[in-house]
Amino acid sequence: MQASNPVTSSLKEDFDLLCSAVRQAGDLCMRYFGQSPQHWEKEKNQPVSEADIAVNDLLHQQLQTPRPDYGWLSEETPDARHRLSCARVWVVDPIDGTKAFIQGKPEFTISVALVENRRPIGAVVHNPAKQEFYSAMLGMGAKCNDKPVRITARQTLENSRICGYEKMFAYEGWAHLWPQLTVENRNSVAYRLALVAGGQFDATLIMNAKNDWDIAAGDLLVHEAGGVVCGLDFKKLTYNNKATRHSGLMAGSDILMSEFATRIEHIKHKL
Repeated sequence: MQASNPVTSSLKEDFDLLCSAVRQAGDLCMRYFGQSPQHWEKEKNQPVSEADIAVNDLLHQQLQTPRPDYGWLSEETPDARHRLSCARVWVVDPIDGTKAFIQGKPEFTISVALVENRRPIGAVVHNPAKQEFYSAMLGMGAKCNDKPVRITARQTLENSRICGYEKMFAYEGWAHLWPQLTVENRNSVAYRLALVAGGQFDATLIMNAKNDWDIAAGDLLVHEAGGVVCGLDFKKLTYNNKATRHSGLMAGSDILMSEFATRIEHIKHKL
């Protein structure tokens, strides 16, 4: 679809705006963290809190007011399909890992990506509780707290550290497909991707559906850190499409993704 509005701001200007907005959002988020914020369920097993809404409103004001021609796609805002005709789109998860946030666990993040031509070109994943600020700009590498980060150099899946659900790898019927692994979960998908980008884990595998706002920012982080993020079909993910849902994803090095893909093919045949 032809973009209705040309881009007039440089990527660097947009990236600086993004970083400033997310830092402010992090400060706001921490005013609610550990304070028993009001919360409810949008749908079954989909909690949302007053902090999610407050952070969403702040990000919308800080990002959209200076960039009114940019599209907006957020978990906490009704989808405006005008975004499909915009040259650049903010893809936002005000608090990714709301369940952990409500429980007072420091496993949540603020995740924001700037998307152009269906791919992220600027990204921030911020965990304010742990004071971790992951950022990336297309072609400029990934950083955590302004220090460059890279994925691990692990060459085999055996004995690797995976960020994901332990029960999934032990699931009856396909547990035998996996070598010895160390598996630890983090509630936020964006945080899992950031931790892979930062080298704390070798890879992540998610086999249930996630949305653009869960993945887009972490996708750029991993790519700029030397890794790969792809769907369960081993294809690159794209964002700001009519449908924002993805059936699953995996992230890590090319070598580990190939090992994942081989095993996933076996699993698909069993489903």
